Amino acid sequence: MFLTFLQNAIRFSAVFLYGSTGEIITERSGNLNLGIPGIMCMGGAGSIIGAAAYVAGVGEEGITPFGAVMVPMIMAMLFAGLGGLIYCVLTVSMRCNQNVTGLALTTFGIGFMNFFGGRADKTSFNVISSYFTQSFPIAEQNWFTTLFLSYGALVYIAIILAVIAAVVIKKTRVGLNLRAVGENPATADAAGVSVTKYKYTATLIGSIIAGLGGLFYIMDQSRGNVEYTIDSFGWLAVALVIFTVWRPNWAILGSIVFSMLYLLPAYFGDSSHPEQAAAITMLPYLVTIVVLVITSIVSRRESQPPASLGLSYFREER
Repeated sequence: MFLTFLQNAIRFSAVFLYGSTGEIITERSGNLNLGIPGIMCMGGAGSIIGAAAYVAGVGEEGITPFGAVMVPMIMAMLFAGLGGLIYCVLTVSMRCNQNVTGLALTTFGIGFMNFFGGRADKTSFNVISSYFTQSFPIAEQNWFTTLFLSYGALVYIAIILAVIAAVVIKKTRVGLNLRAVGENPATADAAGVSVTKYKYTATLIGSIIAGLGGLFYIMDQSRGNVEYTIDSFGWLAVALVIFTVWRPNWAILGSIVFSMLYLLPAYFGDSSHPEQAAAITMLPYLVTIVVLVITSIVSRRESQPPASLGLSYFREER
């Protein structure tokens, strides 16, 4: 039972990992995008629209593995990128309040998901989702293959993207410029770094990655069932950013921890005491608060958020 629990926790962690990786990249540029839950919903809605359009266009007999995977993925990335673009136009170009804009975008994304998810033709979604859930063809089943080789490609892509993001942010000149924009945009601007370009690029890339979390949840985790909500996982992904102190590589382990805490009541909870299950589901948020308090007390620069996080940059005030 514990092996099954751990396997499902690792698979489910991809939802949080996509969202947290995207938000870490965004926040490193100084943009506090609280619209990530809505953007994940938009990514999920995009995958639903793409899958339905693809099946309607080619028919169930004409479905191919490449088309079944690529069309929903491209649509998810486009819709999530659109959400990121809306956020950038409002907060970077028009200098609107980032908190209000993000919350409005989340509300919009949830409504967007409910509208299109409730109207999509779901008859062929199980066929489409089967291509996302396919794992490595393994002859021998043991604990190693169960834990590490039994997932669809999107789980491994989430881990790869987190590692790439960590390397780029920490080891490259692009990452140095990105961190400079997030810490002190005026200084970065004076050094010749385009603040607007980095904010737009980081937010768009972060939104696209987060949108893949919505795609994963719809097409892999829930096996094509569009009745489940995504935004609650988006909020956990935002909390995970604080838990991992803005480091994408730490988010890999952190997402597994959050996933285990979230799934714990389903495997080890007592059905006769639902209040215990509700208390357990609060643990990720409580742990995040504890980490936030500890990092504030320790006050190490590398464990603090970007200094300009959530603040609009006015070049005229430089």
